[in-house]
This record gives sequence, C-alpha cells and structure tokens, in this order.
Amino acid sequence: MIVEIDHVRFAWKPGQRDILDIARLQIAAGERVFIEGPSGSGKSTLFSLLGGVVSPRQGTVRVLQAEISRMPASKRDQFRADHIGFVFQMFNLVPYLSMIDNVVLPCRFSRRRLERATTRSGSPEAEARRLVVRLGLEPAEQQARAVTELSIGQQQRVAIARALIGAPELIMADEPTSALDEGSRQRFLEVLSEQCDEAGVSLLFASHDARLGTLFDRRIAIAELTPGGSP
Repeated sequence: MIVEIDHVRFAWKPGQRDILDIARLQIAAGERVFIEGPSGSGKSTLFSLLGGVVSPRQGTVRVLQAEISRMPASKRDQFRADHIGFVFQMFNLVPYLSMIDNVVLPCRFSRRRLERATTRSGSPEAEARRLVVRLGLEPAEQQARAVTELSIGQQQRVAIARALIGAPELIMADEPTSALDEGSRQRFLEVLSEQCDEAGVSLLFASHDARLGTLFDRRIAIAELTPGGSP
C-alpha cells in the first residue's frame, strides 16, 4: 500500500471539533483515487496529513510504508520533497521564475527527483520541456516567459508538470481543474492520467465536482472515511 491511515483524528486547535475523523483508508500503488467533498469538508486537510505538513492528534499515517505522522518536521519535509508531488488549487508558482524554472524547482530540493529527471531526459530542464509539451504548452516562446504572463489554464499545466517531474510515487491534486472549461478539463485529466500511468505514479485527486469521479479507478466521499463508513 502506498497510503495507509488508521484511526486518525485531526483538529487545527486543541479543544476544537475534529475536522477529520478517519477510521481507515488504504490506497494501492498505481491507483487513481477521486476524493469527493464540498468546500470545507477536509479534502485539503487530508492532503496536508498525507504530505506531513501537519500531524494528527491521534492515529497513524503511513506513506510508502513510512510512518510520516511520527517523523520529525525536517524529515517530513525531505520525505515530501522526495516522494510527493502537489498540485495546489492556487498553483503556488513562483512569480519571478520562468515556466521551465518553476517546473524544475522540486529538483532543487530533492536529489532523488533530480537524478530521476536527469535519467529520463538528460537534464531536469530537458525533462521539464518534455512535460510541458505533453501538457499542451509547446510554443517555444512560452517556455521562457514568466508564469505571471501565462493564462490561468497555462499556469495550471505548469503546476502539473512541476508535480510530475522526477516521478514522485504519489501525486496529490487539490481542485486543479477549477479554472478550466469542460473540454480543457477532460483533456487535462486524460494527460494527467496518462503521465501518472507512464511513470507508475499513484494519484489522489480532490474535487467538489462529483462528475469527475467517473474518470478514476475509485471514488471516495470524505464522509465515507468516518467511523461506520466504507472507504
């Protein structure tokens, strides 16, 4: 299993009601899973737990069989950089960097992903160019532009390429299609799935749009993860 959660509870502050109360969740290597729930239901918090950004107040979180919930903060940071690619709803691109420089950024923090990108294409920059072309950003003049000059849809594709570079074992995408029209959304999901399949990457995709769930191996509502549910 690439993800295992057992009896996890999380609240942002002591004494507050738990945002998440998950009895059990398992995700197999290579699986593509759709996490469904309305805004504020805990999808982003679940991703923060799996990425080691926060720790549960109770229970166990394992990723790649490593108990990330018990790691010290510095080790969680390096584990996340080496093994997990994030696609954020607001992209979190660095505004003063070019498209390619944004894509290769994870390789600056992870020697493991740097080596994988280099093995694949000869250099991280070459791998970044390969990825942006696969994601529909082919015109050479765009690749040197600052990301602030790109459209919202183009920035979204840059965020996906950044998550994929260096073939991390797990991609977590948090509402990444919110700025795309229906046709672009369909193509985006097809390419994302193709890239994850090609690299053998597991995909967790969170959205409030239940229609997208048909494109995944499995769909889970956040409410199903609570005790008595059936993940």
